[in-house]
Order: sequence, then structure tokens, then C-alpha cells
Amino acid sequence: MKSSRPNRTPIQPFQSGQVWELADSRLHIGLVGKTLVHYKQYHGKTKRAPISLANKVALKKYLAAQKAVLIHSAPTQPESQSENMTDGGGD
Repeated sequence: MKSSRPNRTPIQPFQSGQVWELADSRLHIGLVGKTLVHYKQYHGKTKRAPISLANKVALKKYLAAQKAVLIHSAPTQPESQSENMTDGGGD
């Protein structure tokens, strides 16, 4: 027996650099702390937006209620610096 509810993917954990698309705006995640998230919400073609601060749980509920879609995930961690460094020793 199939359920009539559509499958929803759970909201991913917040990471710096994520961009979420809402119906009328975009939300750019800045810094992510233990319990708080710094973000900017751009409406329309706005070039600047104030930095806002919200609790992770409250922001997650807001994004779920607005049916936000993650359009740009956070950049992946670069490979360790030691692999890219040359020996530099000398003789």
C-alpha cells in the first residue's frame, strides 16, 4: 500500500557557503556556530543584505516551512597542505 505523501529529503546540516533558494528570495549561510547561524537573505535583485543571526533549530523550521531547496552546497575541504608542499630541504 503506497502512501499519498511525497517523499521529502531532510534538511542537511548547515555549513558555511550553502545557498538555499526560497520562493521569493535566497538565503546564504555565513558562519555556523554551535547553536547559531549567521546568514544573509537576498530578496529579488538586491545586491546587499544585512547579516542576520538565528538559532539552528528555528532556521531549519523556517526553511522547511518555506520549502527551501539547497542550490549550492558548501565547498569541500581542500586536501591537506602537506601533500602540496615541496620538500624545500636543501642539500
